Amino acid sequence: MPQKVFPLDSNKKFTDQQLIGHNRWHPDIPAQVHVKPGDVFRVDCREWFDGAIVNDDSADDILHAPLNSVHVLSGPIAVEGAQPGDLLIVDILDVGPIPQEDSGPLAGQGWGYTGVFAKTNGGGFLTDHFPDAYKVIWDFRGGKATSRHVPHVEFTGIVHPGLMGTAPSHDLLRKWNGREQALIDTDPQRVPPLALPPQPDSAILGSLTGDDFERARNEAARTAPPRENGGNQDIKNFTKGSRVFYPVFVDGANLSMGDLHFSQGDGEITFCGAIEMGGFIDLHVDLIKGGMSTYGVSENAIFIPGNTDPQYSEWIAFSGTSVTLDNEQRYLDSHLSYQRACLHAIDYLTTFGYTPIQAYMILGAAPIEGRLSGVVDIPNSCSTVYLPTGIFDFDVKPGKDGPARVDPGMGVPVARA
Repeated sequence: MPQKVFPLDSNKKFTDQQLIGHNRWHPDIPAQVHVKPGDVFRVDCREWFDGAIVNDDSADDILHAPLNSVHVLSGPIAVEGAQPGDLLIVDILDVGPIPQEDSGPLAGQGWGYTGVFAKTNGGGFLTDHFPDAYKVIWDFRGGKATSRHVPHVEFTGIVHPGLMGTAPSHDLLRKWNGREQALIDTDPQRVPPLALPPQPDSAILGSLTGDDFERARNEAARTAPPRENGGNQDIKNFTKGSRVFYPVFVDGANLSMGDLHFSQGDGEITFCGAIEMGGFIDLHVDLIKGGMSTYGVSENAIFIPGNTDPQYSEWIAFSGTSVTLDNEQRYLDSHLSYQRACLHAIDYLTTFGYTPIQAYMILGAAPIEGRLSGVVDIPNSCSTVYLPTGIFDFDVKPGKDGPARVDPGMGVPVARA
């Protein structure tokens, strides 16, 4: 096993650990670990809510999830010699649930969860169709996931970090806060909000203290969206064997990571939509000096995906166009067309006996493929959702005898605001 540079004790809260990470982006958060180019090391990661979500048949914990506290990230990790303008090479050598613990109270100890937030608490991709809070528990066995809340489905995990990135510079942080506040100002009362401004409440900033902490917690950016530094990109193919090239904005790069997923469909469409868990990640780092200008990477990471994705050979695909449910035509709206493709998949799965929320949870957690299939044919964008047929224990393809009917079981726990 590689040297563990950022250890976490499963019996302690995030803020009680030997090394305390952070849940905001800010250039002044001190590095907790220092490594050199060429080093190989292991990092432990907490589940993004730090144990607030439990393994039961209630969705109350999702309804009351402490969103101000996320994401709890391991880091920052400084890389010796990294300077602004470099590219930081990060190889994901391995990633998985909490090692050698088959069962326990924390997500990652033999289980994980998928959630839908209530619309008043952030919502999801289809929040107008599913405005309440829901939760599904998934059990891990032999690298596969099954659920008592969504029966007749089993799929191989496509384990990956949902969030990894480098620290922003002060100028980049100001850019983020300025443009996101300008967006909020266009509709400040919107539910859910258009963006998340800096939130000093529940801010964790590593070893930063005193006046520096008070200043930074009012400036630090939330970790929810992806940005130029990488961040919460939720790329399901960001698996073992991947190589990432991150832009460096501060000395040392200050790499951080967390939000591990056992599996996820393209888009993480339920928002808390992957199978969330704690675990570990093994990394190798290196540098390309001056790489940002050499390769024209002024912002956003480049990555080479690994080759460990589950191998599904048969799919059933659903398409959608940029027309609303009440027949309003939108111009090349790919966000809308992907929503419509997902809704068509949900409608289809309900003909087999699943409830709509069970079908929605399958799309969020299983390794579906989402694609932009056409973005030039005015006025309709076309998006497609590919669902692997092999994850079901019945024939999910259309046939002359009609759809098989499955027992939906106990169903998905719900909590209403």
